[in-house]
Amino acid sequence: MNKSNLFSTRNNLDAESREKIVSLLNQHLADTFDLYSQTKQAHWNVKGPHFFSLHELFDKLAVLLVDDIDTIAERATALGGTARGTARQSAAASRLPESPPDATTGTQHVEALAVRYAALAATCRSAIDAAGQLGDADTADLFTEISRGLDKSLWFLESHLQA
Repeated sequence: MNKSNLFSTRNNLDAESREKIVSLLNQHLADTFDLYSQTKQAHWNVKGPHFFSLHELFDKLAVLLVDDIDTIAERATALGGTARGTARQSAAASRLPESPPDATTGTQHVEALAVRYAALAATCRSAIDAAGQLGDADTADLFTEISRGLDKSLWFLESHLQA
């Protein structure tokens, strides 16, 4: 996105910083939307003795991601950018590995999601620093909040993998 694609705003962050922040937000929008779809994939396809509890857990985790998706997209537009959040845009831009197509058991789905939640949490923590370096404490705070939520979701997932 170049500066000419930013909408006018009275936000006092300079256009170059806003452009970089909007790009950062759109990358996380893509990754988060992809994680949402992979979490729903696990929700729909989980099998095994812990089906019901995992089916419900995956659905609750997906709902939390929807809130993050909305927050990220709205921040990008508040800075004068355009949220790039269609399924196709997200799939093309996501840095997450694809969900394992042959996963069916609860353990397979939990393991795959734990890897992806951990990866997104790590890039989210990097985004906190990047936003801060660009002088945008509000976006850094947004990523801090999302990071805490991802860590909590990761804890829920990893608890199923521990003896």
